[in-house]
Amino acid sequence: MTLPRFNVLIFVALFFLLWFIYFNYRLDKVQLDNQSNRYLPQANSDGTRSGYNPRKVIIYNRVPKTGSTTFTNAVAYDLCKKNGFHSIHLNMTKNRYSMNIVDQRTFVDNVTAWNEVSPAFYHGHVAFVDFTKFGYLNPIYINMVREPLDRLLSHYYFLRYGDNYRIGLKRSRAGNNETFDECVERKKKDCDMKMMWLQIPYFCGTHSFCTEVGSKLALDQAKSNLLNHYLLVGTTDRLIDFIALLEQVLPDFFHGALDHYNTLDENRAHLRYTKKKIPPSEQTLEIVRNDPIYQMEKEFYDFAKSQFEEQWNRVKLKDGSFIPKQFHYEKIKPPLE
Repeated sequence: MTLPRFNVLIFVALFFLLWFIYFNYRLDKVQLDNQSNRYLPQANSDGTRSGYNPRKVIIYNRVPKTGSTTFTNAVAYDLCKKNGFHSIHLNMTKNRYSMNIVDQRTFVDNVTAWNEVSPAFYHGHVAFVDFTKFGYLNPIYINMVREPLDRLLSHYYFLRYGDNYRIGLKRSRAGNNETFDECVERKKKDCDMKMMWLQIPYFCGTHSFCTEVGSKLALDQAKSNLLNHYLLVGTTDRLIDFIALLEQVLPDFFHGALDHYNTLDENRAHLRYTKKKIPPSEQTLEIVRNDPIYQMEKEFYDFAKSQFEEQWNRVKLKDGSFIPKQFHYEKIKPPLE
């Protein structure tokens, strides 16, 4: 055999050897992937996931300074063991509240696959995440809102004087005794009306326009999400009514919530009560009321409040009791055996 022909045979043999090794490597990898995928939750055609029941997941994307600490600690934490659900705090890095698209994907995957904690009550300072964008049904969303100036005042003085929750913790503006009136007069950052743009973004969600201060599109989206994706949105000044209604519509989570809350002492029933707040002057109130950002946040608050009042008025009697069930079933054909 000549040397050139021998070299060709060697080359062909090496080629087939390398091809055989590569083929077996790919075959092993496919088998390994298939083996792993057997344990991954699979999406169903109806927008659910194997093991994921959206009725067993609540997300409370709590707005800061609306009474959320009181509700979470005095109700959810106290009832989770008794009523058999897990409470999970979602902590956003560096006080961000809007998730990027990658974090949304991961969060949705976690919630829909983490069957070990179901039923689950997730809570955290995070903007609304729409699960339907990723092919799944939304869990149950709840929230509370507060009159926007009251919320900003509470936050303003909280930064200076703290509250009754973590006594002794030095706040970021400790020692700064500038009143809200003085802040508005001097046009400081802490009382800038842009600081009021928060409740709308929390309900608007993760679209880029949601964080654009004064965006009419954000206001409309926030209203739409409240109507279409939230089971119940209460108001801070009607916390007890909010708890009472939650107990009626979500008994698996909140059975006994109202009786429990009514037995708490003052400190536990009003956690994070800002120690010192100075009411603003009429001049300051006039400035705030004429500000377009306040007007938009107030419009959203009034919208949410009216929705809650409508729900409340349709289920309560004058004596304070709930209206009995107003429907029944009949003419079942063929008859049940």
